[in-house]
Order: sequence, then structure tokens, then C-alpha cells
Amino acid sequence: MSLEHRVAELLDALPAATGRRAMVTGANSGLGLETARQLAVKGAEVIMTSRDLAKGEAAREQVLADVPTAVVSVERLDLASLASVSQFAERVAADGRGVDLLIANAGIMALPRALTRDGFEAQFGVNHLGHFALTGLLLPALGQRPAARVVVTTSTAAFYGRIDFDDLMAERSYDRWRAYGQAKIANLLFARGLARRLKDAGSDISAHTAHPGLVYTNLQRAVVGSGQPSLPERIFLQGITPTVGQGPQMGALPQTYAALSPLATSGDFWAPRILHTRGRPVQVKGPASGFDEGLQDRLWEVSERLTGVEFQLRG
Repeated sequence: MSLEHRVAELLDALPAATGRRAMVTGANSGLGLETARQLAVKGAEVIMTSRDLAKGEAAREQVLADVPTAVVSVERLDLASLASVSQFAERVAADGRGVDLLIANAGIMALPRALTRDGFEAQFGVNHLGHFALTGLLLPALGQRPAARVVVTTSTAAFYGRIDFDDLMAERSYDRWRAYGQAKIANLLFARGLARRLKDAGSDISAHTAHPGLVYTNLQRAVVGSGQPSLPERIFLQGITPTVGQGPQMGALPQTYAALSPLATSGDFWAPRILHTRGRPVQVKGPASGFDEGLQDRLWEVSERLTGVEFQLRG
């Protein structure tokens, strides 16, 4: 069976998303583009966000080439800027239509140390804090639709990641893979903490986590092109990942399943079936640290303080 037929078969197993409005961050390439395409195939209206509107429009044309009847638009969103996040959320609120699905997909990986516009270490700032603020600001829009879902993208790096609260912005010591692991476990802690808070508030909004397995996308290309990869990293990223892993089409399916599957439950974790590396999406347990409510609460408090966004949770 060809890859296209396999993906189509797995998508066919999901219910239609006609009438639902989805937002996908980082939708101009890689997993975000494929997730936007899959949601469009299922009939959802899709808002594709991108830092670069020209790249976003080019991605939109790709979706329309595959799904000519799709309702797809592009909005500028830079998760490295809390001002951009706030402006985007204000535009969404202004149209009064609400949001059914928020796919917090965008991210950066293992790059040299840099800062966001607000002074945060870039991987933690973009991958976690930007999405934390975005979700909090969009909660009223999510609350306008029945059974809305938030899907936060993490990776296998969450299994080794830990939060260094004593040096959260890596000012004393920076290791790009350690910083990436911190951002990815933060994604999981955030989603599980959000699921718990939504349940306690009596809300019908649900929160989910997904990771794509081993996938070669622009994230890996950026690491290779950063000028810093070691020989083992090159072997893993350019040799093992494309060979053992899977393409973005399959890698996007855990996000799409978390967004649409009737089997999804708030707080769950979707990943490829075969050793978290490849294959059809299934629900998995995930790392034990992701269940630590003390860690969830501490990260939540820090994130609210850093972003200035407080979640207005209600049923």
C-alpha cells in the first residue's frame, strides 16, 4: 500500500470535521502544513498561522491544490513575541466566531542560544510560553464552541526533559538539546495541567498532547544547517531519522487524531504505535514526570507570571 493510501485510510477512520474551525500554528511547512491539510480533507475550516505571511500563503496554495474545496486562510503569528500573540488573539476574538480546534504545533529545535523579543530563552519561549499565552488568550473563543479541543505538540525529547527552575532561561549554562528537552516536557506538563484545570472548572474544552515520532522536517534541517552539529548528530538527523522514521504525512496524524478521534480523552497523549517512532497513531502513557501535578502547578505559576496571561477557566 502506498503512503498516500495508508494516510487516506487512517484519515477515513476519523469522523468528519465539517463545520468545525481549526487553527494550526507553524502551518507553513512540515507537520503544521500536513496537519492543516489533513484537517481540510476532513472538512474543517482551517486558519494556518505563520511568522512569514508569504510562506503562509504559499503553504495555503499547497493545501488548496490538494483540497480545492477547502476553506483555508492565513494569519500572521510570531510565537517569539507576546505582542504578536496578543494581537492575533484579539483578531480572533473580534470576529466572534469561536474556535473548535487549536493545534499548538509550531516550534524550534536545538539551535544556538537566542532570546525571544520578550527576553526568554528562545526554545522555551517559542515552544512553551508562546503557546501557553496563546491558549490562555483564546480560551473565550474556544468556550464559544461545544467540546473544543487544544492539542499541544511535544516530542520524544519529553522523555528525557526536565525543568530547571533555577536557570529557566539558561543564563548560567546552555545546552541546546537540554533546552529542547525542557521545552518539550513543558509542553506535556502544560497540556496535562490544562486538562486538569478544565475538568475542575466543569468546562467541556479538552486538552491533549501528541508527538510525531521520528520525522525529518525543517526542524532537523535547521539543526544541520546551524553550523554546530557534531558527526553523531549528523548521522542521526540525516541518516537514521529519514531511514527509520516516517514522513510528515504520517507524523502529523497523531495531532489530527488528538483533534478528531472519538477515542480521545482530555489529558491523553498520542504517538506512533511502533516504539514511538513510526506507524499509526495510538494513545500512550508518556513519561512519568508528565503526571507530576506539583511540577504542573509550579510551571503553570511561572508561565502565568512570565507571560502575564491568566486563564479564565469556567464551565
